[in-house]
Amino acid sequence: MEDKPRTMFVKLLAAVFYGLTSFFIVVVNKSVLTGYRFPSSICVGIGQMIATVVVLWVGKAARVISFPDFDESILRKTFPLPLLYVGNQITGLFGTKRLNLPMFTVLRRFSILFTMMAEGFLLKKKYSRSVQLTVFTMILGAFIAASADMSFDLQGYVFILLNDVLTAANGAYVKQKLDAKELGKYGLLYYNALFMITPTVLLVHVTGDMQKAIEYEGWSDVFFLTQFILSCIMGFILMYSTVLCTQYNSALTTTIVGCVKNVLVTYIGMVFGGDYIFSWTNFIGLNISIAASLVYSYVTFTEEQSSKASESTKLDIKGKVVV
Repeated sequence: MEDKPRTMFVKLLAAVFYGLTSFFIVVVNKSVLTGYRFPSSICVGIGQMIATVVVLWVGKAARVISFPDFDESILRKTFPLPLLYVGNQITGLFGTKRLNLPMFTVLRRFSILFTMMAEGFLLKKKYSRSVQLTVFTMILGAFIAASADMSFDLQGYVFILLNDVLTAANGAYVKQKLDAKELGKYGLLYYNALFMITPTVLLVHVTGDMQKAIEYEGWSDVFFLTQFILSCIMGFILMYSTVLCTQYNSALTTTIVGCVKNVLVTYIGMVFGGDYIFSWTNFIGLNISIAASLVYSYVTFTEEQSSKASESTKLDIKGKVVV
């Protein structure tokens, strides 16, 4: 009996850890790129890649985690994930920099639509009418909010929609690679980051972003430096908290926690973000999208529970027939 409350506590702790980490990385990235006006989103991405490689390498050296050593087959086993990884990371950072937090959060919900389309096309997966309706309402709310976005930024919208497409593609390929059980989750993350560090460094050198980052005047600011380092290591911590939450709970719980986190980011961004311009149409659109996301979480949760109950009933019937 004592184990049950302990297990529930561990599950709750894992979910809270993921929610806080997911919330914190958005806020820190926004502070670094918009609050402190750091000139290069790509350099932040490089910092996150380097931190990921170092942490995972140390973890493997200490035998805390394991993944395959490098050989000539690794590139084939990871492709095209490294390209999707860096594209997803950089477009997300660019979007964070150019959009206010409420619009960033709402436009990120297009990733759910794109994921549904990808799974329907590639995996022939079917979705219930309720799920389709809630996702449609989320997107409708996003369109209403965007129609009256007083701080509209075309580049920001393009980057975040590209980020949504890359998120959906990355999720589908990660699932495919994990199902193959060749590299494992740590191996995929390690080699994705490792392979893209050099090309990304060359990119920032060519574009002049590296020089802008070096000449940035805020390096002597302790508060900025602390947040920059936090931003670099939070990418790995977010991945770890996601795995932990999924391990102790379920992928569905992780999704629901993410939706609740997005609600908090939206409202906190309105008050404290500093770049949100209020209008009633935009506010109503945001709230329609938020309400739909909460209903989406409820619908997917109840459908999952019904599916589990149905499978359990079938197993009980089979057991009785065998007896």
